[in-house]
Amino acid sequence: MQNQEGHVIVLTYPAQGHINPLLQFAKRLASKGLKATLATTHYTVKSIHETSVGVEPISDGYDESGFKQAPSVQAYLDSFKTVGSRTLSELILKFSASGSPVNCIVYDSLLPWAIDVAKKFNIYGAVFLTNSASVCSMYLHIIHGHLAFPVKQETEPLLMPGLPPLALSELPSFLSQPAEDSPYLALILEKFSSLEENDWVFCNSFEELESELVKEMLGLWPLVMIGPMVPSSYLDQEIEGDTDYGANLWKPTTDQCMKWLEKKPPESVIYISFGSMSDIAAKQVEEIAWGLKASNQNFLWVVKEPKTKLPDEFLSSIGETGLVVTWCNQLEVLAHQAVGCFITHCGWNSTLEGLSLGVPMVAMPQWSDQPTNAKFVEELWGVGVKVKKNEEGIVSREELEMCIREVMVGEISGQIKKNSLKWREAAKKAVSIGGTSDDNINEFILKLLSG
Repeated sequence: MQNQEGHVIVLTYPAQGHINPLLQFAKRLASKGLKATLATTHYTVKSIHETSVGVEPISDGYDESGFKQAPSVQAYLDSFKTVGSRTLSELILKFSASGSPVNCIVYDSLLPWAIDVAKKFNIYGAVFLTNSASVCSMYLHIIHGHLAFPVKQETEPLLMPGLPPLALSELPSFLSQPAEDSPYLALILEKFSSLEENDWVFCNSFEELESELVKEMLGLWPLVMIGPMVPSSYLDQEIEGDTDYGANLWKPTTDQCMKWLEKKPPESVIYISFGSMSDIAAKQVEEIAWGLKASNQNFLWVVKEPKTKLPDEFLSSIGETGLVVTWCNQLEVLAHQAVGCFITHCGWNSTLEGLSLGVPMVAMPQWSDQPTNAKFVEELWGVGVKVKKNEEGIVSREELEMCIREVMVGEISGQIKKNSLKWREAAKKAVSIGGTSDDNINEFILKLLSG
């Protein structure tokens, strides 16, 4: 605890949607004078290209190809706990020996074992929640026995403090279909049953965005809002040159996207991306394709394997109207003046990016926390519309076309745009000097340095 500079290890789960916000937090801390080191797995460490923070590998037991190498989700998580605890401890000892002792571990909520490592070394431990505070509050209600689990259909609508009434289908899939995601669910519930063991509980959100919930939960949990964790160039511009997260597990095709967008009129392009972890059924991909074509709007679509997933006649018919790429710098695209609509799976990072950049959304949730985020996008924040699925669980081309029109040119498009700009300003204010999130980060640093 003699280290007056303060040295924080930020430990991330090795998926793009987790690395991005945790790396961004490490950059925020470094910009305020702390030494920050991102710890990630051997398999992902070479994908980090950030110079303002240190980057160090730890092992999940599958150093060659990470998660893909493991026989099951459970085997992966068990291995990460055992091998990760040991190699994180070795990293802390290495820093102690080199005269740069670590005095805090900020760790991803999917790696709850990291708090035990912090305790072993008698240093601070802080959990970083990568979901919204609203979704996190549901897990807490289950732990405290205020929400029966598994959740039953007949309890609809579900009423919880600080949240709008929710149907079963609007809950995170971990709660509405627990059998499908049980290893992750077990981790999540383990974390929420021991929140008070942490010195801080950080959440990648901001107080203004979830004000009702913050008010209702005051004193019931130790939550500290520090978001949105979006590169500074797009918000407060306090960190020089901070134009992207600094990590890419896939090769982006940014130049091609930018050149194409430059030729399009303002707010004329639909941008479609379903995140790094989604696997959309072939039938659904086809419906999206023809829905886009029918909308007669320009579109930029991120599809991992376009040649195997998209109909040939669709690809040959789009001409200059559409551009299909395998991956791109989403922030640069969303920030471009040509983009007027974001069709998104509503993963929390993408939702925060859409809000932070003021882009109206068509919400098309798949799993995890996405159904809840999608409801909030439409009903709570008024920044978009949510698609409806048919009896087969598919969003039809007609439904998608209708939602696109509603957001781009429909009666409510003006109000959606207005709300989007309002939330963009609120996000910017939260992380700027004197904003709620910025103040919370400063308080953390002050406490850390005073030991």
